[in-house]
Amino acid sequence: MKDEFKKTLKTILVADDDEVIRTFIKTSLERAGYQIVEAIDGEDAIKKFLEHKDNIQLIIIDVIMPKTHGKEVYEAIKKVRPDIKVIFTSGYEADFIFKKEVLEEGLDLILKPFLPKVLLERVGEILK
Repeated sequence: MKDEFKKTLKTILVADDDEVIRTFIKTSLERAGYQIVEAIDGEDAIKKFLEHKDNIQLIIIDVIMPKTHGKEVYEAIKKVRPDIKVIFTSGYEADFIFKKEVLEEGLDLILKPFLPKVLLERVGEILK
């Protein structure tokens, strides 16, 4: 029975090099009933995704991280799972992110700091 329940939970990969932010996102999502896989940087995000690729429904990833940036991680993951959904997070202003072509328009972006309610609403919209 417990295994059946685990299969119905949605699993989200959370990748952020800032431990405080990563823990905040993880805790907020776990309280809402999501399973979380954590990654500490871009390379770790790709590794963890590959380990759990059949279970992850969404990735929440920081735009700017050491080793491999969020967009590069997303592009690598899309090669394995073209249907994967993503929310990018950033402490930089949206204008900077899009003007510097770190992300292209149309991708989901939440600016830090954000409230758990904002995160949960966005996750709910994407995973419905």
